[in-house]
Amino acid sequence: MTSMQDREKAFEAKFALDEELRFRAEARRNKLVGLWAAGLLGKTDGEAEAYAKEVVAADFEEVGHEDVVRKIKADFDAAGIARSEDEIRVQMIELLAVAIAQLEVG
Repeated sequence: MTSMQDREKAFEAKFALDEELRFRAEARRNKLVGLWAAGLLGKTDGEAEAYAKEVVAADFEEVGHEDVVRKIKADFDAAGIARSEDEIRVQMIELLAVAIAQLEVG
């Protein structure tokens, strides 16, 4: 019976760790996509960091990443930058891989 309890605790611990890593990777991805968007919007270094923080915060509006896509798309539209939501999503996918690699390195 103890080995089953040990396995259950180990599974729960791994699940919690995986969820934490997923959260950290998505937050880092959002920062990276925010910096990418800030570059296209012509923001300076300090403005770019502030904008990236806004993008990270936008992800807490609802479950999923569509809130991030909507924020960036609205900002692009307001600035006259022609990028589709699909282009933003592709960038997010690419930057998620970068974020995961950065977390693995430390």
